[in-house]
Amino acid sequence: MPKEGFLKNRIKSVGFALRGALYLIRTEGSIQIQLVIALLVTAAGFYYQISTTEWVLQILAIALVLGIEGLNTAIEKVSDYIQPQYDEKIGFIKDISAGAVMLVAIAATVIGLIIYIPKVF
Repeated sequence: MPKEGFLKNRIKSVGFALRGALYLIRTEGSIQIQLVIALLVTAAGFYYQISTTEWVLQILAIALVLGIEGLNTAIEKVSDYIQPQYDEKIGFIKDISAGAVMLVAIAATVIGLIIYIPKVF
């Protein structure tokens, strides 16, 4: 069986990643809400003409929230696959994963407040 080339494998990997991202967007309400918020703060960034540094921080905050939410969803799906019935240990794992999302979301909110409060008031 011939081995596929590096470039072909990378293209396939990008395809799998896009499929996963689209699956998240189509099926996960929390990602949908976070995407709406991301679009709103992006529009606010254009409206208030935030600085390059503020853009970088805002983009990093958005990416972290969406990325960690994606990992949280993956952890939940794997946990449910491994143990479909309620299990205290699986619940603990899911709580930790959700807690990670919450911590990043709080940090992203603080970043947004630091950027936008001086511009709004």
